[in-house]
Amino acid sequence: MIRAVMVMNTQGKPRLAKFYDSQPIDKQQELIRSVFGVLCSRAENVSNFVEADSIFGPDSRIVYKHYATLYFVLVFDSSENELAMLDLIQVLVETLDKCFKNVCELDLVFNYSKIHTILDEIFFGGQVLETSSAEVMKAVEEISKLETASNSITLVPKSVSGWRGR
Repeated sequence: MIRAVMVMNTQGKPRLAKFYDSQPIDKQQELIRSVFGVLCSRAENVSNFVEADSIFGPDSRIVYKHYATLYFVLVFDSSENELAMLDLIQVLVETLDKCFKNVCELDLVFNYSKIHTILDEIFFGGQVLETSSAEVMKAVEEISKLETASNSITLVPKSVSGWRGR
């Protein structure tokens, strides 16, 4: 099971954090700080896989990827394959790049809703739903179309709403 998805910048500010097991907010913040402490202390030339027993409890692992100013992190248990988790980070980053044309930190900050839509298409309840960036993009585009259509629907017909202008 995937326990958490996190994206944080190189200063340790979380830009995205989604926990799939119930944690109080203060505990989530403590976990994010602990993960950042581990990541920033690691050399660039070491493995992207970290045992996380001391942070998340027994049977926990972290896999991360550092792109530009962002760390993309997955926390999971031993039932998940480490290389598959690393590949899921790649799928997430590719999808974000397709959505935002070379994603940057500000895209994550200002497009919170769309980021969570993408996450919800890849993960649900700590389980992997989709591993294809193209399929995720199709679903996200369809959801965007539906949101646009629902925003253009008015509850009051134009013939009724125009009566005040007379």
